[in-house]
Amino acid sequence: MHVVILHNLVSPDDSVAVRDVLVQVEVTARALETLGYTWDTMTCTLDLADLQGRLKRARPDVVFNLVESLGGADWLAPLVPALLDTMDIPYTGCPPEAILVTNHKVRAKQFLRWAGLPTPDWLQSDCLQAFQPDASYVLKSARDHASLGLDEESLVSAGDAATLAALVAGQAGRIGRPCYAERFVDGREFNVSILTDGAAPRVLPLAEIDFSAFPPGKPRIVGTRAKWEAASFEFVNTPHRFDLPPDDVPLLDRIRQLTADCWRLFALAGYARVDFRVDAQGQPWILEINANPCLSPDAGFAAALTRAAIPFPQAIDRILHDAVSRVQAHAVPTEGPRSENGPL
Repeated sequence: MHVVILHNLVSPDDSVAVRDVLVQVEVTARALETLGYTWDTMTCTLDLADLQGRLKRARPDVVFNLVESLGGADWLAPLVPALLDTMDIPYTGCPPEAILVTNHKVRAKQFLRWAGLPTPDWLQSDCLQAFQPDASYVLKSARDHASLGLDEESLVSAGDAATLAALVAGQAGRIGRPCYAERFVDGREFNVSILTDGAAPRVLPLAEIDFSAFPPGKPRIVGTRAKWEAASFEFVNTPHRFDLPPDDVPLLDRIRQLTADCWRLFALAGYARVDFRVDAQGQPWILEINANPCLSPDAGFAAALTRAAIPFPQAIDRILHDAVSRVQAHAVPTEGPRSENGPL
């Protein structure tokens, strides 16, 4: 099998979050070598015609899709799997529809509500769900992952919806992206990774973010520093914790079920991650669905694989075979059973 590892073009001036894709390329390439597959890397930009031509010449058996953004926008990432679909090239991970909807975080929350799945109330422009004047809200980028612009200043309170809307507009101006406000669930946080396992998803061991080192009064959020600034207090003191008490079993079972519900609702594929907060009453709330989670060794997905005793190359192999099998399952046969009146 010949694999093309495809990723967005990265420059030395890009942020640590953007350049992290190069780490993912490296570990994926090592896994492919372990598996005995041949591989090449390929970068892409918004010039999709150029990418199409290079893919035609390369003729890969499958593309390992690590494209997280195009032109500096996560919002454009679905263009690559859409192109691959038109070229009938198998690719890893989620289809463009799933990436499009989950990258639009407000639309994803609407889908969750329509499906009866729990997600915190929110406000974006004139889209308001049950404003609570005594609640705190987190200001988030509406179309970007990697906690873009998220820090302690993103946690706000407002006496009325108009004031909160003004705070959302101010955050959007600061980071140069559309934003929304999500009701802050003051409680525990879980990252749940999912790996394809044949026809069904496998929910990997649940990881809780350990905030125990945070001093009183410090907001317990996983922001930009916690994800990308290795020397920061937040990065060092937000480890994943898998050893959870027996009393958590009903909660963990509920989170697993909700994770599987998200997989089906958004038609996810290959691998994904769902983030949760759990309130003081033990109610889990779905925050976000990441249809293209980070594969770096220090990220949550790799930690969950280790906990599940799944070697990283084995996980890569599953993801690749899922990509190929999905194309085969949807292939239109050139010849098929015939009846007296022609093809069935």
